[in-house]
Amino acid sequence: MCCSMSGVQMTGPIIVSIILAVALIIFVIYAIVKGQRRQLSAGVEAMIGKEAVVRTILNPKGTVLAEGELWTAIAEGSTIEAGEEVLITRVEGLKLWVTRKHKEKEAE
Repeated sequence: MCCSMSGVQMTGPIIVSIILAVALIIFVIYAIVKGQRRQLSAGVEAMIGKEAVVRTILNPKGTVLAEGELWTAIAEGSTIEAGEEVLITRVEGLKLWVTRKHKEKEAE
């Protein structure tokens, strides 16, 4: 007999099981705390400054393909034709505000 508490006998396998359960609980709590402290590396805020491709004409509202998904977009400035590349300047809810991507002039 290993240990006894009020008539309950604790054998080796029971003690090992309790220790493993406590260790698992501590690990889960540690993982949750660590995950909560980590900064978001994705999300709509991360989309600002990224490129998108216009799917339907933006006059000023239409759709763009960004990060593999279709989004409702509003063009800042002039009308933008389908197929053009745009830059995301703002995100509000499920709408993107975009501007025409300025093509850099190549040296001839």
